[in-house]
Amino acid sequence: MKEDLAWMRLAVREAQKGLGRTSPNPCVGAVVVKDGRLIAKGYHRKAGTPHAEVHALNAAGKKARGATIYVTLEPCNHTGRTPPCTQAILASGIRRVVVGMLDPNPLVAGGGCKMLADNGLAVEHGVLADQCRELNRPFCKHITTGLPWVIMKAGLSIDGRLAVASGESGWITNEQSRREVHRLRDRVDAILIGSRTALTDDPSLTTRLPGRRGRDPLRIILDATLKLPPAAQMLRQESAAATWIFCGPDADPERAAALVAAGACIKPVALGDDGRLDLAAVLCELGRAGITSVLVEGGGRVHGAFLRAGLVDAVSLFVAPCFLGGDALPLVDGLKLKTVQAAPRFRTTRVKRLGDDLLIEGLLGEAAER
Repeated sequence: MKEDLAWMRLAVREAQKGLGRTSPNPCVGAVVVKDGRLIAKGYHRKAGTPHAEVHALNAAGKKARGATIYVTLEPCNHTGRTPPCTQAILASGIRRVVVGMLDPNPLVAGGGCKMLADNGLAVEHGVLADQCRELNRPFCKHITTGLPWVIMKAGLSIDGRLAVASGESGWITNEQSRREVHRLRDRVDAILIGSRTALTDDPSLTTRLPGRRGRDPLRIILDATLKLPPAAQMLRQESAAATWIFCGPDADPERAAALVAAGACIKPVALGDDGRLDLAAVLCELGRAGITSVLVEGGGRVHGAFLRAGLVDAVSLFVAPCFLGGDALPLVDGLKLKTVQAAPRFRTTRVKRLGDDLLIEGLLGEAAER
């Protein structure tokens, strides 16, 4: 029905209000409708607080009796940090439930819809399922694999370069692109860079939105031998976000102690066969900590290592209309491809113009096949 699509679109817009704030929970929106009129709406705001359905039903009050609730994700039927949403729906007198997508959480996985249907409610699911799934790709991956969703992000020239050959930092992309980057940072759990980028650029890795809005993600540095100085900007600034440094098992204890004293958290992990940090082990550690999304900001060797290991789920590439030349630093380094057919490919999902820049977004691997 056209009406169902329209109300679910409103529920999706409600869910979007929680982007970047609900991890490790999903973003969920709910809308209560009766006789073709909006009665109430709500969204999940933060893990450990009431879910979207509860906010909407509390706002609807007695008007919910006999109404329809549209919810972007299947209502839960288990007790976690909050009571089951199915119980709240039954108690409210709702007669019809329209669900965007079933919950991939094994604790739910269709059980919420079944429980509501078994209690006499009319239940439908799959309305705008793709849009609802797009909201929660990080949650879906984390809840089913234990690993975070990995986005490879970069600002680059039209010939695929990150910086001039000297490595000297300088903006390639325009102000509109940089604002979009900060909006992206505001929605992820963590930002990851390699030690070369950390040493060359000395970045703050913060979220800088107008009016000091925005949330700083966890900062992650891949630094096998702990080269990062304790005076690094990311350790000196005032921020609620932590800085984790992943190093090899034999990293210098004195350097580790100095970085800990400066505020960093040191995370030793095994080395791979190539002598570099085992990226799969890094992601496992982040997943265990409840990190559902990671923005990999480079540099080229880090991008290459993630792509080579098949660990990238999505790309966000900000392309500027300039040329830096073949001697400049590449977007991806070290793939060591023998054939064109072996090249990692992504399925483009969006191209957005940002002034003279272009934002190209896409999905890789299993994510591209869904």
